[in-house]
Amino acid sequence: MSGAGAHQDHPTPDQMAEAFEARADSRDLVIGVIGLGYVGLPLAEGFLGKGFRVLAYDPDAAKIAALRDGRSYIKHISDDRVAAMGATGRLEATTDEARLADADALLMCVPTPLNVHREPDLSFVADCARTISRHLRRGQLVVLESTTYPGTSEELIRPILEQATGLKSGVDFAIAYSPEREDPGNLDFGATTIPKVVGADTEAERRMAIAVYSPLTQVVPVSDLKTAEAVKLTENIFRLVNIALVNELKVVFESMDIDIWEVIDAAKTKPFGYMPFYPGPGLGGHCIAIDPFYLTWKARAHGEATRFIELAGDVVAALPRRVVEAVAESLSSREGKAVKGARILVVGLAYKKNVDDMRESPSLHVIRLLRERGAQVDYYDPHIPVVHDTGEHPEVAGMASIGWDEASLAAYDCAVICTDHDMVDYATLTRIVPLVIDTRNAVGRLAPDFADQVRKA
Repeated sequence: MSGAGAHQDHPTPDQMAEAFEARADSRDLVIGVIGLGYVGLPLAEGFLGKGFRVLAYDPDAAKIAALRDGRSYIKHISDDRVAAMGATGRLEATTDEARLADADALLMCVPTPLNVHREPDLSFVADCARTISRHLRRGQLVVLESTTYPGTSEELIRPILEQATGLKSGVDFAIAYSPEREDPGNLDFGATTIPKVVGADTEAERRMAIAVYSPLTQVVPVSDLKTAEAVKLTENIFRLVNIALVNELKVVFESMDIDIWEVIDAAKTKPFGYMPFYPGPGLGGHCIAIDPFYLTWKARAHGEATRFIELAGDVVAALPRRVVEAVAESLSSREGKAVKGARILVVGLAYKKNVDDMRESPSLHVIRLLRERGAQVDYYDPHIPVVHDTGEHPEVAGMASIGWDEASLAAYDCAVICTDHDMVDYATLTRIVPLVIDTRNAVGRLAPDFADQVRKA
């Protein structure tokens, strides 16, 4: 690709956008999805369902092989759904990065974790941008979907693409931001029913992004890249602070012998001015536990403090330890036993119900803390039969879910419900295990007859 002045004989930005819109209307665009995990795979499925051709790229050969064979590698996405994607004849799954040049829109769906210092780790985003830059051509649209701090697209992605190619964004190619809003396991909302926020720094680029997403779902355009990036952070920070608040209320109400779950059930009958949030053992997943701290980091660069966000983070970070304290106190007062040497079963390893995603799961912290106090800890999770290497939690790598039968359950002094999967027989659990610590009110909702032997924690 040539450098300065090369675009002089090429279409203007308005002409580029007009041609792109026409091709989108006729489903003549090839949608490139980069990263085929919990965000990218449903996104690819959505575009296929709307008649587009999809180039699905991931360097993980196992994922590509699974897609080609019609097999799913994500629990809540069935093999039938993956097979149906291939049956359209419009899906090409590849590990060949050179094929990215064949796509008209390149949607980046890569992880944005925190490093050990609670600072943004944008290495996956930067690597993805560099991969794109090796094959970027005029007329393409590049969209970051990963959650990040305001300024990432402008300060990181744009320089990588422009410096490597000599092309200019807004003139030769387009950059936009559209944050993913995927909720794994949610059967009511998906890629084609959740509105998509779209932001770009020029009208032409914004038009191109709207053209891509409007056939998929309702589009909510905003004025620029930074505003769109701020939208997703705002959504997740809202959830963080409210989850922290309800967990703090739980502690206060518990001291007054008030059941927080009953309070919430009554409060949510108000048709305005209230939204229910629920206490639990901590935060997990790749969004709420991580994303708010992208803003705290960026705010410091602007000389601003985010005390409210950081306080909420401190509250939820302490929740797994509170659960372990509840285990210790209840074992001592009800069973006359210490945590050291006790056999404890953690029920639910996934960070939320009915999925197999254990990223940042509070269950991992509960297991670690119990082991540090000398407990013998196992887990049961119908969605996670074996724990593979988690990187940050090597102590649980290789653990396997126990078998669910009365003889197995009878071996435990205590069970801790960390994730309220629907597939768990809570009545049997509470009938067999002498002490149950319920962090999700699973027993109260599903097995109320056994509530007397359960401590809500």
